[in-house]
Amino acid sequence: EHSHADKVAKGAYIIYPTEKTPDVTFVATGSEVEIAIAAAKLLSEEGTTANVVSMPCMELFDAQPEEYQKSVFAEGVPVVSVEAAGPLGWQKYSHYQVAMNSFGKSAPIADLYKHFGFTKENVAEKAKLVV
Repeated sequence: EHSHADKVAKGAYIIYPTEKTPDVTFVATGSEVEIAIAAAKLLSEEGTTANVVSMPCMELFDAQPEEYQKSVFAEGVPVVSVEAAGPLGWQKYSHYQVAMNSFGKSAPIADLYKHFGFTKENVAEKAKLVV
């Protein structure tokens, strides 16, 4: 809904902005963006503001001017990454990672997401740890 080719070409962009200064920023890619947006909405109901950044390409983002990078990840605002594939690489951008750290499960995707903590409720709770 909020994705734009010119923004994707920068490697990362705020796909779901808060109207106020964010208390936390979520960063995700692919299907995890939807979970991050749902967590941001849940936090908003509790009075915590959150931006959500879609980061389809770390390398393209790293090539952007520092000014742009700081506009996406505001200084002093904690960042939580949400990535089912694992935490590798996300530590560079986030203070806390919601990620899979193991293998060996086979089940419908909804069951796996719940098992590994990829729910809006769990992601919102993890954000509270860094706010």
